[in-house]
Amino acid sequence: MSLKEIFCQDKAISILQRALSADKVAHAYIFAGIEGIGKFKTAREWAKLLLCKSPVVQKTRLGEFADSCGSCRSCRLLEAGAHPDFHLVYKELLEFTKDNKGKKTPVELPIDVVREFLIDKVSIKPILSRRKVFVVTESEKLNTSSQNALLKVLEEPPEYCSIILLCTRLERLLPTTRSRCQAIRFAPVAEEKVVEKLKEMGLDDQKSRYFARLGQGSLGRCVQWAQLELEGADIYQTKKGIINSLSSYKYANALNLAERFLKQSKRIAELWAELDKKTSKRDINRRTQKTLIWIIISALHDVMKLDVTGIKGIINFDQGEQIQALARRFDCEQAAEEIAHAYRALRSIDSNVNERLIFEQLLLHFADSDIIRV
Repeated sequence: MSLKEIFCQDKAISILQRALSADKVAHAYIFAGIEGIGKFKTAREWAKLLLCKSPVVQKTRLGEFADSCGSCRSCRLLEAGAHPDFHLVYKELLEFTKDNKGKKTPVELPIDVVREFLIDKVSIKPILSRRKVFVVTESEKLNTSSQNALLKVLEEPPEYCSIILLCTRLERLLPTTRSRCQAIRFAPVAEEKVVEKLKEMGLDDQKSRYFARLGQGSLGRCVQWAQLELEGADIYQTKKGIINSLSSYKYANALNLAERFLKQSKRIAELWAELDKKTSKRDINRRTQKTLIWIIISALHDVMKLDVTGIKGIINFDQGEQIQALARRFDCEQAAEEIAHAYRALRSIDSNVNERLIFEQLLLHFADSDIIRV
């Protein structure tokens, strides 16, 4: 892959290109945007260009466009995951730190990982290229101690060093961290582009459009769901069952429904873990649980949008009758309150609250709210 092949992020790449042509490459960047829109791929290809021995510069109608050659030793080593001057920093590295062997992957990105895999390595000069590049994934999960430890490096890095923080929640980074980096915002991918990609993978039109709308512009997330669907995870049928249940279930059935959601989540997570060996099982469990809650949120969003867009414009366009039934139970204000409660459930997942309790509280609140107000 190369920079010119990055999908739908022309503006972000244009900013990088202008900096390179003006010889004003920032020492630290924040690539900000929702998950799955190309931040990591762009960071990797940008690093590949910065480390390349023989960059290729082409003339375009918008000016010069520089890209890695793809064939020098530096490019080949980076593609093989063995470049000595490219460092990927992620929380799963905790197991390989000096004092944390065998520890489970945490929710936050711990200070030990930052110290041993970034701060301690910054002062070592490049081995192969003129630069060193560090890419920190999920930087929104850097805790306060980790960010404070980074400040000195971000403020006065060696001239050969480039640091890229990949971030989905910019507000979670400290103002002192943000002020020392150049932030580049990545836009969600257009729905039609996502639909086209999912169809290429083998999904039919209905499933492709549903996942594209549920993903809200996150191509990476939609591709993961599509891969799971093609491997037999039946996420689409699961969502149809969830929305059928929500449109008609009673308070007395809330706990049974929570148990069913939990079983479905575990089944999908097991298959997801088989397909994604690099991500910890705890994180995959969280992602699966969040997917089911996003499905609930999508139905409530549809309730709020139904009068404006009609059935064709909502996320769950294939279950218009069920969304209309929900709209008869909840007005816009009530739906908004339920969405807020669902987002609290998402935060609980990241806080390691018991998963059974999360689903039970969410569904009991959903049913209880309906009983009180109808």
